Amino acid sequence: MAKKVYAGLVGYGTVGSGTAEILLKHKQDLFEKTGFEICLKTVADIKIDTTKLDDILSLCQNVTKNADDIINDPEIDIVIELVGGYTFAKELILKALKAKKHVVTANKALLAIHGAEIYKAADENGVSIGFEGAVGGGIPLIGVLKEDLVGNNISEVFGIINGTANYILSAMEAEGKEFSEVLKAAQEKGYAEADPTFDIEGIDTAHKITILASIGFKTLIPFDKVYTEGISDIKQVDIEFAKRLNCKIKLLAIARKRDEYIEVRVHPTMLPKSEMMAQVNGVFNAVEFIGDMVDKTMYYGRGAGGRPTGSAVVSDVVSIARDIAIGGVGRVPVLGFAGEYDYHYPIRDIKDVRSKFYLRFSVLDEPGTLAKIAGILGEHGISISQAIQPDERAPGEVVSMVFMTHKAVTRDIMTAIGEIDGLDCVKDKTVAIRVKEIV
Repeated sequence: MAKKVYAGLVGYGTVGSGTAEILLKHKQDLFEKTGFEICLKTVADIKIDTTKLDDILSLCQNVTKNADDIINDPEIDIVIELVGGYTFAKELILKALKAKKHVVTANKALLAIHGAEIYKAADENGVSIGFEGAVGGGIPLIGVLKEDLVGNNISEVFGIINGTANYILSAMEAEGKEFSEVLKAAQEKGYAEADPTFDIEGIDTAHKITILASIGFKTLIPFDKVYTEGISDIKQVDIEFAKRLNCKIKLLAIARKRDEYIEVRVHPTMLPKSEMMAQVNGVFNAVEFIGDMVDKTMYYGRGAGGRPTGSAVVSDVVSIARDIAIGGVGRVPVLGFAGEYDYHYPIRDIKDVRSKFYLRFSVLDEPGTLAKIAGILGEHGISISQAIQPDERAPGEVVSMVFMTHKAVTRDIMTAIGEIDGLDCVKDKTVAIRVKEIV
């Protein structure tokens, strides 16, 4: 058995420093758990001041600004990429794989969009690539799908996998404030980026569900086929109506596999408070997998941060190091299944998806308004399960009226809303939020 496995880390930001801390400060603990040394030999980051090292980096053998020092070091077995982005990170990973080095990354955006090329390069060069840290921070999800649930056919992946969006929606509910005000506070506390677009518009969540669904359903999901809708249009009035309906609004990632198609979508969803997922608040994440043998399993924890994500990165480093030590590299396929990295099922158009809906109309408070709206819904085969009419108001005032529908086809909902929004009595764009039934 190999006595030492050497790693090099590129990118010393939040996750990079968390990863380095675990590998360097827990070196003895890792030795006791594995029986061999895992040595973080070199850390590279263009922003590092090599003359002023912090307590963590002072434990490292080499610190450099040049990532090629890691790629070109014949002693280094594993390259850890924590730079992020598409261009440099992709070039670095492909260069490392070509150099026959194993790779660990937490770069969900890169894998969601360019995963096929990277997975193929790993196979062609006979090396491994680990990406547990790409989804769910410190929550073990990738390994669970690839190994722990291998005896199951996964039919659904469902969850909250963006802490920023979940924090904002939780704060809107708790504090009674509008989206823009809560977002600003989240940025001041460091829970949201200066440019929060990827988080609040659902793009980050879409990257992650692309990866999870690809592993779970044994097919490569094209990122551009994932329907994506964010939370920036959620208003406090919708949060309040959700409370009256005994629900909470969450940004959900939903992937379902049926015999003839796959659904993969990201959007705000009303969840009944009785669902465990509805109790996931703040920056925490939670994911459910449904398998034909185990039924529903749920995984909860911190979905981001240096130490939680660093913990996931280190799990990949240790897993690959163990394989190196026994000469068992490639023991588990990159995506957990053997075969071509291509997609084998059609992705269902969001317009064909059936769902219950919450519909909020901004209307003039005048006789006949409810009947007009209900009539249009009925013409399109949409039945109403519940209605919340406005309280007593002055005639002619603009008020909110809410309908909860039974399951309906999305394209019918969209067509009906288009007609309803054209009515003289409707004074603002109709808000439509999908409602998840209890399963």
